[in-house]
Amino acid sequence: MGGCFSDVRGGKQAVGVGLTGPSMPPMPTSDATLNDAVDHLFRARGLHQLFTQLELSLSGSRLRDRDIISKSDPMVVVYTKKRDGTLEELGRTEVIMNSLDPAWIKKITVAYHFEIVQPLIFHVYDVDTKYYNLPVKTLKLNDQEFLGEGGCVLSEVNMTKQGQSLTLDLHNRNGNRGLKNLGKLTVHAEETVASRNAIEVIFHCSRLENKDLFSKSDPFLRISRIVENGGSVPICKTEVVDNNLNPIWRPLCLTMQQFVSKKSVADLEKLHKQKTGASFILPSSAQHGHEKVLKGQLFVDQFCEKQLYSFIDYVSSGFELNFMVAVDFTASNGNPRTPDSLHYIDASGQFNAYQQVIMEVGEVIQFYDSDRRFPAWGFGGRIIDGTISHCFNLNGSASCVEVEGVQGIMAAYASALNHVALAGPTLFGQVINNAAKIAGQSLSYSSCKYFVLLIITDGVLTDLQETKDALVRASDLPLSILIVGAGGADFKQMEILDADDGCRLESSTGRVATRDIVQFVPMREVRGGQTSVVQALLQELPGQFLTYMRSRDTKPSAVNIAQTSASHAAI
Repeated sequence: MGGCFSDVRGGKQAVGVGLTGPSMPPMPTSDATLNDAVDHLFRARGLHQLFTQLELSLSGSRLRDRDIISKSDPMVVVYTKKRDGTLEELGRTEVIMNSLDPAWIKKITVAYHFEIVQPLIFHVYDVDTKYYNLPVKTLKLNDQEFLGEGGCVLSEVNMTKQGQSLTLDLHNRNGNRGLKNLGKLTVHAEETVASRNAIEVIFHCSRLENKDLFSKSDPFLRISRIVENGGSVPICKTEVVDNNLNPIWRPLCLTMQQFVSKKSVADLEKLHKQKTGASFILPSSAQHGHEKVLKGQLFVDQFCEKQLYSFIDYVSSGFELNFMVAVDFTASNGNPRTPDSLHYIDASGQFNAYQQVIMEVGEVIQFYDSDRRFPAWGFGGRIIDGTISHCFNLNGSASCVEVEGVQGIMAAYASALNHVALAGPTLFGQVINNAAKIAGQSLSYSSCKYFVLLIITDGVLTDLQETKDALVRASDLPLSILIVGAGGADFKQMEILDADDGCRLESSTGRVATRDIVQFVPMREVRGGQTSVVQALLQELPGQFLTYMRSRDTKPSAVNIAQTSASHAAI
């Protein structure tokens, strides 16, 4: 089932939803559930997780309208209620613009434990339009209009048959039912079954109806799956093609898990083979009572089956994540000898911000690095010869950039604070170029290495465009860059580099990044919250890794895949 829409605000500007890549299915990103990397870590240590992963699909009806000129722009935040009554956020949907009957595409992944009562709380918000360009994870909920709350126990959502759902009445916070008719929220749950079978399709349309007054429509395609009760669940959408009644969209990669029905796949393949188009239909309404066939048609330009491998498949067959780190030595960090400095090393052993991030991130990623020798740099400091360097070896060596293990990084960092004077300005370009050089050189002897550069900084970038240029060049390489903002500086530039709004970085020459390789997290927004720095930083890493491997058609070892599949089946 598909639908073609022309609505820039509802398509291009929907907050928090975008393509994860031209050949990537949507990746679950719930902070409160285990991703493949964490799951593999537990399995490697003999700790088998006894749970089933579920995906929650959400839709609303007759929501409250809090906007004056238009309709509400709703988003759902899903929580689990802990034993002490506190709420732990599981995830957020995208924002659907201008709709009181939304069907959200973003799925919320939750680990279902049969033996535990798992209360779920759903908060629906009307997001202010001034926030429409921001990633949903950064939205402050106190700044949004509250539309209603619903709750249930996870086991209440009937999963005995596909297509069964639970509809909740929305009410005020904490069960207060002072206002009636706050609308309804429908929760649809399905078990996530790992499937490597997928299809890559390219769609185009012809002769779409023009919905714009002064230009042509800006269409996007939304694909939904019909479920057993006759309703539909959105599974993905394309990008928006501006000002075009005959649009061609970028390739979509859809798993069999998303389709479920083999007939739907066969119908697409038939359209491709016969080179025929499918007509769009305007559903029947209460006034007219019959469907209207529109003149626009949908065509399948490409249809090919492929195998998609998981993060576990790759790391189990010998692929490695090689860790690198770069530390900010600019003067804005403050005098390292005073307690108010971000670089102050407490004699009691309490970590400063830089030490905390190095330890927490390093301890996770080192598990995937066989030799545990890590390149470590500093930038923005005045080194021994009196010059300001924007990429110097953290261990003080003129020739060797690597240190032994995470403790080696910690020791090199502490030593550098005694020999390097803080200076400035804040420049990322040289560090990124050096990391990219190492990643590029690895391609000549191994396709099984992927590099992760951690940059910890406190300041505002001076070389924003140079950094963009370096990132665009690096987007073709096996490299991801994690940036942590320490302190209270304005980090808006870092959010631009993160490109979570779906707009890929563009270089000074007009070249667009092949993929998003940056994840930025400000420490002040995760400290004291339910999400750790590591969770926030690493949630996109498996997806970035898979995007690169799939774009190069790099496959893991077939022997190890079989062993991994067997172990999963046995658990």
